[in-house]
Amino acid sequence: MIPGGGQPNMQQLLQQAQKMQQDLQRAQEELANTEVDGQAGGGLVRATVTGSGELRALRIDPKAVDPEAASPEETAETLADLVVAAVQAANENAQTLQQQKLGPLAQGLGGGSGIPGLPF
Repeated sequence: MIPGGGQPNMQQLLQQAQKMQQDLQRAQEELANTEVDGQAGGGLVRATVTGSGELRALRIDPKAVDPEAASPEETAETLADLVVAAVQAANENAQTLQQQKLGPLAQGLGGGSGIPGLPF
């Protein structure tokens, strides 16, 4: 209900909605262009993802592949585990960045949770 019983100014509401949509689009573009890292094994494996979760780079330190330390099967399994852990860490950092960038916009849309398409 509008105080005083008046009608909402539809033009003003439309302008606010358009501004929020532009702000959301700008924040999503920033996320797509911002890179965050994750690491595993004390930095032996590092993954870089965008703020929107796209994997951009994966770096494996040659020390992570030591043929004398274990069998090839054990080395491959350990390396795979390190890659998964690094990518997961990078994605967690990307989700934190998403919440920082998109959270205030979602609150402006009415609360944050329950908005389709937003990860929080």
